[in-house]
Amino acid sequence: MASSLNKIDVVTLGCSKNLVDSERLLSMLRRNGFTPRHDPPEGSRPAPVVVINTCGFIGDAKEESVNTILEYAQAKTEGRVRELYVMGCLSERYRNDLPSEIPEVDAWYGKFDWSDVISRLHGKHPASTPYDRLITTPSHHAYVKIAEGCNRFCAFCAIPLITGRYKSRPIEEILSEVSALVDRGVKEFNVIAQDLSSYGMDIYGGRMALPELIDRMADIPGVEWIRLHYAYPAQFPMEIADVMARRHNVCSYLDIALQHCSDKVLANMRRHIDADATRELLAELRRRVPDIHIRTTLMVGFPGEGEQEFEELLQFVREQKFERMGAFAYCEEEDTYAAKHFSDSIPQEVKEERLARLMALQEEIAMESNASKVGRTLKVIIDREEDDYYIARTEWDSPEVDPEVLVKKTLQLVPGDFVDVIVTEALPFELIAIPADASHID
Repeated sequence: MASSLNKIDVVTLGCSKNLVDSERLLSMLRRNGFTPRHDPPEGSRPAPVVVINTCGFIGDAKEESVNTILEYAQAKTEGRVRELYVMGCLSERYRNDLPSEIPEVDAWYGKFDWSDVISRLHGKHPASTPYDRLITTPSHHAYVKIAEGCNRFCAFCAIPLITGRYKSRPIEEILSEVSALVDRGVKEFNVIAQDLSSYGMDIYGGRMALPELIDRMADIPGVEWIRLHYAYPAQFPMEIADVMARRHNVCSYLDIALQHCSDKVLANMRRHIDADATRELLAELRRRVPDIHIRTTLMVGFPGEGEQEFEELLQFVREQKFERMGAFAYCEEEDTYAAKHFSDSIPQEVKEERLARLMALQEEIAMESNASKVGRTLKVIIDREEDDYYIARTEWDSPEVDPEVLVKKTLQLVPGDFVDVIVTEALPFELIAIPADASHID
């Protein structure tokens, strides 16, 4: 193998599930004699070989993926890149179309055969260990992907078309990975899947095994925080709330995408749940875990959403006061149920206006939630140091998507450490705090 091929850039687009795949690829590359670099700095000279891990979920993500491929294709044409490979969701979904459209790419890989890029470069099957990864996040936290795929087939969603049917990883395999990550200094684990609620049903005789998995994960010495991402509201494993309430290292936090609250819109979306059941689910979660912070995702502009249905959604958000919320406007995805059966007839400007109104409401709610924390002493983990503050997070704040805590530099703190802080000021999406041990210092 020529030495000029040793350096390889891996560019990751999309979600944390893609990031886990990239981390596994980076580890395989290193084990097989390559020198990989993840997400090279903007403006830096690309490596001779570039691998792009793409996202194909929604229109904006697909556009970003295509533009990134074209950027590196141009670099190859100019002689700055020798070989270019593409993997991930976009290439899985459009594998038959993209090669003729972007011929500069040397080979296309999908969601499940991406290790073949090493075989192509190395000339033999890559050496690896199960789920070994080169962690790209700060060393104290990592994502743990417990399943791939989805069986829900919501009307708007292309994920089942990309990833296929739901496939859980065995509990013992996941626990082994978590133990290995603890040995490498990881303290905080963000558990991810397209649908956490269905975990285990495919391999444990229809049993929802998420509560058992998280309970056993919490037993592992060194696991300080466990946080749950992307639950599905229908057929929800409510026992997970009991685990959350009982185990001190399972964060009182749940990311559960609800999408809407109008019965008409939920039916059109094929969400398998109605508004009353959604409210009952949320009330039960808050009853069992009184300090829980719920993150949800909502959609505006789906076919069938008139002004009445949108007002129902606004009222639902006012009523529920979600501590964390994201939203997006419906974008038709080809080959989905919605694309085949509904007309995307709501004007884009109406969608954008509704989205702005929804997010303005959520900013008020987020400010109210944060203001309630002023004067409280909270446990945080230090993520990084900046000029004037340490940047930290509470158990209710997932990396990259949730608010941060700006901790004043009254004491010397170290990234990765857990410390108690006193909240002194609240902003809509940030808290200001001082270390509790230094609260007496002017």
